[in-house]
Amino acid sequence: MVKGLSNIHAAQILAARLERRFASVEDVWRRSGVPVAALERLAEADAFASLGLDRRQALWRVRGLGEKVLPLFAAIEAQETEPAVALDSMTDGREVVEDYRSVQLSLRAHPLAFLRPELERRGIVPCSALGRISDGRRIRLSGIVLIRQRPGTTNVTFLTIEDETGIANIILWKDRFEAQRPIVMAAPMIGVTGVVQREGDVIHVIGERLEDQSGLLHSVGRMQFPHRFSPADGAKGGGRDPRDGPKRPALPLRESDQEPRIKVKSRDFH
Repeated sequence: MVKGLSNIHAAQILAARLERRFASVEDVWRRSGVPVAALERLAEADAFASLGLDRRQALWRVRGLGEKVLPLFAAIEAQETEPAVALDSMTDGREVVEDYRSVQLSLRAHPLAFLRPELERRGIVPCSALGRISDGRRIRLSGIVLIRQRPGTTNVTFLTIEDETGIANIILWKDRFEAQRPIVMAAPMIGVTGVVQREGDVIHVIGERLEDQSGLLHSVGRMQFPHRFSPADGAKGGGRDPRDGPKRPALPLRESDQEPRIKVKSRDFH
C-alpha cells in the first residue's frame, strides 16, 4: 500500500525481518540491502513508528545514511559524531495528511473529524444521520469524493461521498451535472445540498447544489485534534510565542512541501 515502494524492496525487508526484529533505521538498511529511496518511502508512510520514530525523525535518520553501507565499526563511529537535532513535531492533522499521501487512508482519524465543528456551524449534517431523516427533506452534507460514476446511456451521475461517520450516495440529474461539472469532476471534497429519497432501506440524496470544499479539506494539515489549529504552524489565532526562542528545524517531507494538502484518489467510471 505504500506509495512508491516496490514489491521487490518490500520482499527484501520482510525476508530480513524473519531473521530477527529490526533495531534501527540503519539496521533495516544494512540487513535488507534496499536503497535509501525505499526507506524514505517507508518513513513517509510512518513505518518506523514501531521503532519509536515519527515521520520527521525517521526521515532525518534515513537522509543521514549516506550513499552506501559503511563497515560496521565505521558506521558506529559516524553515528557517534552525528549531532543531535530537535525536530518540530507534526500536527495531528498533518499526520493524517501524510497518511493519505502515502497509503490513501489513515488509522488515526478521518479528515472530516477535524472539520466537524465548522461543518456543524454551517448546518451540515453527518452522513450517518441519513438513516433517521425523513423522505423528501432537504439537507446539507459534506464528504470526500470516493466514487464518480456516469453511465454513458443514462442522464444521471452517481457520487459516493464519505465523512467520519459513513458514506452517502448522491444522484445528480443531467442538468445539475452540466451546471456544476468542474466541481463534480475535480473537487476532492464537496458539500451537497439536496433532497433525501428513501425507497425501503435504500437512501439517496438528489443533489441540487454542490460546493467545492477543497480549501476546507486542505486546512486539516494545520490542525490539532480535537478541532484546533496548532500555534506552532502559525495558523489562525496563533503563531509562535517570541519567548519560546528560535524555532527548531522542521524537516520538510518534500522539497515542494510548503502547504500540506490531502490528496485523495477517487474511483471514477464513465
